[in-house]
Amino acid sequence: MDILHLVPDMFGANCYILSDSGHAAVVDPAMDADAILEQVKKIGCVLDAILLTHGHFDHILSVDDLREKCQVPVYLHREDAPMLGDGNKNAYRTFFGVDRTWRPADEYLTDGQILTVGQANLRVVHTPGHSPGSCCFLNAKDGFMVTGDTLFADSYGRCDLWGGSVVNMRASLQTLRDFSGALTIYPGHGRSAKLSAALDNVYYL
Repeated sequence: MDILHLVPDMFGANCYILSDSGHAAVVDPAMDADAILEQVKKIGCVLDAILLTHGHFDHILSVDDLREKCQVPVYLHREDAPMLGDGNKNAYRTFFGVDRTWRPADEYLTDGQILTVGQANLRVVHTPGHSPGSCCFLNAKDGFMVTGDTLFADSYGRCDLWGGSVVNMRASLQTLRDFSGALTIYPGHGRSAKLSAALDNVYYL
């Protein structure tokens, strides 16, 4: 499986295209839908799905436009379902003082679920803390994990927005220690890193 990192748009959230055998999934459509589709076309793939690591506004900016253009399902963990339709829960109102909402997800993720992109598999790892339904997407064969706002190269995601929990974040980071430290993480913000190094940087939690 190949992973393409798209340069963050105005709010600095990373967007990724995961592809294999002519098929692709977009993780966290944080930039213009047409710009994403241009990259999907450039790598010669058909878009099959939109995967959300969690429901905060900066990671879902073009989700409705993208699924309308491509008629593909949006996947999100059920615990984050309330966020898309509530400007307080998705934090848009927190930052801008007005509501912005998105349509509900089409499919709900569960911990341990296996998603297929082309002939490659992604394992869903539920990692609450930053939000109740935060998830990571693991491709063990090719040695990487998309970690959303659960784990960054140098820190972990804030826990003071709706549904956040330091207790849950601590447990989720401990869960990530069960995976190979040689994995490369692709976080929701900032640069990639080795899982072991990233976890060493949050030893204090």
